[in-house]
Amino acid sequence: MKKIFITSALISLLLNIMLTSQAAAYSYGDPSEEKIAEAYKEIMIKLDENPPNYSESKKIYETVQEEVDQHMGEKPSKVILQNLDEKEKEQAIENLDELLVLNIARRLESIDKNFSEYDTSKRLLAKGFATYKTLSPKVEGENPELDQKIRTQFDQALESLGNPGLFGVGTKESDQKAFKQSKQIIVDSLQKEFNIKSLEVGHFAESATEEASQKQEWTDISNLKNWLPIIIIAGVLAAAIIYAVRKRK
Repeated sequence: MKKIFITSALISLLLNIMLTSQAAAYSYGDPSEEKIAEAYKEIMIKLDENPPNYSESKKIYETVQEEVDQHMGEKPSKVILQNLDEKEKEQAIENLDELLVLNIARRLESIDKNFSEYDTSKRLLAKGFATYKTLSPKVEGENPELDQKIRTQFDQALESLGNPGLFGVGTKESDQKAFKQSKQIIVDSLQKEFNIKSLEVGHFAESATEEASQKQEWTDISNLKNWLPIIIIAGVLAAAIIYAVRKRK
């Protein structure tokens, strides 16, 4: 009886560890921060000083200018830097808000174009959501229901990516049609909320191959190396179970 109890306890512990890890992996995780959104936060702090610190704001923006120019063309940077040079605080903030919306749009578009690349899509969605969280206080302040609506659509977009699972465990089929619906709702809502005429963001230079070559998130469950700690723990517990059973015979 004692042998059965010990064996059952070890098996339960093993299953609990694996299921907990699976649940934790299927989340937004830490998206290795979105640089443009982080720069936006720092600039807002500088512009909120009295008087606004335009020179430091410009220096911060220049740390992400190359990325902005590459993915969204040179016009956004030209306008924003001109706002800062001419000390136009409100216009600068308005254009920075628009920049974040454009950044969300390009992330979602990249996912749509490379939808079959689960690792890349999940990482890009996390970056898009990180960008939205930066804008969220403004949306919530004006329209709490809209903020919740957009957050819900990000959740649904995550669900639509599916889950490749591991060795057939936890597999969930993806649904690109559902993703497109969530994407459209998010983009349309933000465009209307921030009164943006067009969300044409130029070329989308990032490809699935380029993104996949970057550092993988620990939450990337389709990457075997991220499961090594779990596999090792499972192996140790399995060995302990076998040893306990043999010792009792």
